[in-house]
Amino acid sequence: MKIVWFMGITLLMACSPSSQQRDWIELEMDPGFSDWQTEVGDWQSAGDVKLMPGDSTHLAPVTGTGVGWNGPSGRTVHLFSDFMHSSCELEVEFKVAKNSNSGIYLMGRYEVQVLDSYGEKDLRHADVGGIYQRWQDGKGFEGHPPMVNASLPPGQWQTFYIRFCAPKFNEQGEKIKDAEFPEVRLNGQLVQQNVKITGPTRSAAFENEEPLGPLMLQGDHGPVAYRNIRLRPVECN
Repeated sequence: MKIVWFMGITLLMACSPSSQQRDWIELEMDPGFSDWQTEVGDWQSAGDVKLMPGDSTHLAPVTGTGVGWNGPSGRTVHLFSDFMHSSCELEVEFKVAKNSNSGIYLMGRYEVQVLDSYGEKDLRHADVGGIYQRWQDGKGFEGHPPMVNASLPPGQWQTFYIRFCAPKFNEQGEKIKDAEFPEVRLNGQLVQQNVKITGPTRSAAFENEEPLGPLMLQGDHGPVAYRNIRLRPVECN
């Protein structure tokens, strides 16, 4: 895990959104996946990935490091960061193959959807940039589709900026405020604003809610790659 210094000042635990002297914590996709928990399955480090010639539903690696991709089959375990976060800003780049699917889970619980949604007109919570639905008693609820379709074609790098506010708890451990996504931008376009989440979304790694959790990258739904993952703590009201 690399911490990027600004003006010689490091603020590791929390910082005000208005501060100009904050650090970014970078989660590296090095060959040893040193910033991630031990079980990485078929995830591999590459210099880049591209659509496989003759089969755009798969990704092929390019020699090098810095990009994490979920292996030749595109179906393996989820990645969990060693770093445990709370409220934060997150920037991450991703690339999907045609028709592929993944997800970015804040605290391992609250999913921002990753999908090949290029050209889709009828947007749903399951499209890229959506906040995925919750699930209870065999029914889905609280899904939030993206406000616009900002998706690029499969095989191109795309960028998320996510501002996330973690749930808050009192001294007795009782939740007093729900998690919230004040802002999500996909490729620079606003796709979510002030979305509250009353609990973990479907297929979360954890069904409970706590003050801290790992960043989780979904690895079992199709070929995907991630790079330039960085976050920094923020304070939320």
